[in-house]
Amino acid sequence: MSNWLTLDQQQSWRAWLSASRLVTDRLNRDLQERQGLTVADYEILVWLSEAPERRMRMSDLAERTLSSRSRLSHQIDRMERAGLVARYECTQDRRGSFAGLTEQGWSTLVAAAPAHVDSVREHLVDALTPEEFQALGAACQKISDRLQEPCSDQRRD
Repeated sequence: MSNWLTLDQQQSWRAWLSASRLVTDRLNRDLQERQGLTVADYEILVWLSEAPERRMRMSDLAERTLSSRSRLSHQIDRMERAGLVARYECTQDRRGSFAGLTEQGWSTLVAAAPAHVDSVREHLVDALTPEEFQALGAACQKISDRLQEPCSDQRRD
């Protein structure tokens, strides 16, 4: 027998679901209109820009972006065709490969960042008080930590 959500819990769940989809949709739309990027593209460019030598092992990048290796591989293929990233073989492990940020990818990220930050502020940060935004961050971190625990899909609470 299911332990159904209370009315308050249902309302909170539906509000979170709606807000998370709407914010992501707006951020995607804004990035697409201004730079021809998706939020997923932007996230990859950011992770690579912060990595040593602007390169990251594909398996690590998949983990950071919460993507399957297959999905990430397809996305990197598309971004490589656009000139934003390049693939490099791992000299120590032939099975592994790296994704690296190209100069064009770096320039695209630098150009996209100010408008993306404005979009995040407009659609998320400025919709809340500083205290609400901090509480949102803390709640989301708690959920992320719980879901990223080893064997979290096997938890029984």
